[in-house]
Amino acid sequence: MDDHTVAAEAAHLAGRRLLAVRAEGGAAGDRHADEILFEYLRRMRPNDAILSEESPDDAARLEAARVWIIDPLDGTREYGEVPRTDWAVHVALAVDHTPVAGAVALPACDTVLHTGSPPELPPRPAGPPPRIAVSRSRTSDQVRGIVTALSATPVPMGSAGAKAMAVVRGEVDAYVHSGGQYEWDSCAPVAVAASAGLHVSRLDGSPLRYNRPDPYLPDLVICRPELADRIIGAAHRVG
Repeated sequence: MDDHTVAAEAAHLAGRRLLAVRAEGGAAGDRHADEILFEYLRRMRPNDAILSEESPDDAARLEAARVWIIDPLDGTREYGEVPRTDWAVHVALAVDHTPVAGAVALPACDTVLHTGSPPELPPRPAGPPPRIAVSRSRTSDQVRGIVTALSATPVPMGSAGAKAMAVVRGEVDAYVHSGGQYEWDSCAPVAVAASAGLHVSRLDGSPLRYNRPDPYLPDLVICRPELADRIIGAAHRVG
């Protein structure tokens, strides 16, 4: 089984468990999903390292070329708000700091998007202003400034994975974030988005790098390629 399939199957299994225990709440969901992902990845890729939001960090990962970066439940708040669908499971493999395989499960939508079968990016209608997925509750001043500078339409959503996959699926044109995230929030969404032909980078245009000593990764942009220069330029002007 190749790495793309491992990522997709792991995300699917964790998503099924999350649906089954949703009534127990986010803390239980996080725990159940983390256990499933660890068990599956340890069985399928016993020699690889794992970095998870829900488990203690093992510094040995810094010496590993292959590291699975996982978020067992991205969007805990939305998971607890039945019947919201904007929560996700993230499973990605970073090799030498670059995402090479990944899957984002949207369990409430019965969907897993993954790098083994990259989604085809739908065409964007000409004319309307860009639609930008933003945080439901903590949109930063910088992101608000970018939305204003581009005369864009903000589309509030929950999970980072749900926002990124909304770009992949053509529901919005970009996902812009600043003000705080970690590697597990973006690694799998970035892998899937890049495989679909989207632009992925930091807000200053520099590459996104993973499996660093400090997993804090505060900003990113995932967008249609034709919007990348405009968004990065607006980010620079807004500061």
